[in-house]
Amino acid sequence: MKIALAQQNYHIGNFSANIEKIISAIRDARKKGADLVVFSELSVCGYPPRDFLEFEDFINQCYAAVDRIAKESVGIGVIVGCPARNPVKEGKDLFNAAWLLYEGKVQGVAHKTCLPTYDVFDEYRYFEPAYEWTVLEFKGKKIALTICEDMWALSENPLYRICPMDQLMPQQPDLMINISASPFDYDHDEDRKEVVKANIRKYKLPMFYVNCVGSQTEIVFDGGSLVYNATGELVMEAKYFEEDMILADLEQMGAGSSDGTALLRPLNKDMRVSKINDPEKIIDYLTAENNIRQIHEALVLGIRDYFQKMGFTKAILGSSGGIDSAVTLALACEALGPENVRAILMPSQFSTDHSVNDAVALSQNLGNPYDIIPIKPVFDAFVESLAPVFGNLPFSVAEENIQSRTRGNLVMAISNKFGYILLNTSNKSELATGYGTLYGDMAGGLSVLGDVYKMQVFALARFINREREIIPVNIITKPPSAELRPGQKDSDSLPEYDVLDKVLYQYIERRFGPDDIIRLGIEESLVRRVLKLVNTNEYKRNQFCPIIRVSTKAFGVGRRMPIVGKYLS
Repeated sequence: MKIALAQQNYHIGNFSANIEKIISAIRDARKKGADLVVFSELSVCGYPPRDFLEFEDFINQCYAAVDRIAKESVGIGVIVGCPARNPVKEGKDLFNAAWLLYEGKVQGVAHKTCLPTYDVFDEYRYFEPAYEWTVLEFKGKKIALTICEDMWALSENPLYRICPMDQLMPQQPDLMINISASPFDYDHDEDRKEVVKANIRKYKLPMFYVNCVGSQTEIVFDGGSLVYNATGELVMEAKYFEEDMILADLEQMGAGSSDGTALLRPLNKDMRVSKINDPEKIIDYLTAENNIRQIHEALVLGIRDYFQKMGFTKAILGSSGGIDSAVTLALACEALGPENVRAILMPSQFSTDHSVNDAVALSQNLGNPYDIIPIKPVFDAFVESLAPVFGNLPFSVAEENIQSRTRGNLVMAISNKFGYILLNTSNKSELATGYGTLYGDMAGGLSVLGDVYKMQVFALARFINREREIIPVNIITKPPSAELRPGQKDSDSLPEYDVLDKVLYQYIERRFGPDDIIRLGIEESLVRRVLKLVNTNEYKRNQFCPIIRVSTKAFGVGRRMPIVGKYLS
């Protein structure tokens, strides 16, 4: 039996586009001689549909889409992901389901058992876990069909006590098919392979694993669909960060030469931990070439999909001559085309000549349009208007923030006038510590670098320059500065970034408390200072725009902290 895995980029709720894409792949797979073509989790409606699932009309359209797709299943089996109604009155109204279609009819439906409720996932809010498990027979083969949950087959989490494969194995399946919507983070591809191989080692069956690709606001799906034989040898692997179809012949995959005894190391709740126990290696880990390459691809895809799926075409941003705006501008030009990205240079009386020159050189290298609008006249007008209230009080953060908000107002005015979407340029280190101005440099419709630590921003700049100098070297080498007062440097307010990022990573990604981080050998006063900054600035992040997620724990929907919490304050 020949099985095709169709790795596609869906648009949540865009049924006509999703149906057209699925039908096109069915016809392509049929031409290639496939007996069965498999699509990813909730492919009919796109993942994650979230509260769209609460609309009856949305579910009706899901069912209508399945009916339309079923008509194309003549001579070829089709597995699609689609919500299924729960026929009983108890529990949730819906199942997260995989549908087997063949010869114009629904031949079987499998329901998802292990519903994730962590980080960006909230499936138990909408779906009922499966309570029945049956293999699906197709062309003489028994298929163990699961939905993403192979990732939890060996978990010790009590939420996943019922493993669907354990329920299906007594029915003697011939193969495993898993349809998934597995989000990207910069080392998840290796973890994913380890978990798939763990299932093969346990059940000794070949695995066909199909993942979606594309970005849905903040979540990026990287594809990388997989086919393994029964001894854990990788037979085929789809492309990453782009649509693809792979076709494998079940009968010709063979048993392989491996006995399966060395498929993987023991499964850990967080496989990344072993890589970073030494705090001195954290920066090396965060800026490793493979991680940066994947982050680069994810961010470009995230920008491109956000604009295409929202119907936007042009972006705008403030270009300061600093590294964050430079990297954001370069990524946006790659994603959207330089002609569609407008940079606004807004020097103040505190901006250095080289910052302006660097920003101009960057836009000239990229070929994007740019404008220079000095903000001193606007700033002076603000100060003059506020003089009766401010009196003789000395220059302070208030005047610094006036500059930032002036820039925000100017760039938003141009955005409104010409229909641009403002890209935010703040990085994760700044967002974590509150080093940003609400309604100023924190303004934007989409955050490009909000899940990228400062040291990773430097590494991204070097990666962007890997073939030729796009970002002027001076932007990369000069000390970071907001240039809101004479001689200002980021290090006046924050620890050096190579130290700061070590603490932030342990606290945010690994959820280490202060004592745990201090025990790693980092100075106690610095740790407590940084963690207090993170917690007391939650109110700022709560008002921030969507952030493209590239790590295991991004600010936004996947990290829900109380604003008025007392912990570590």
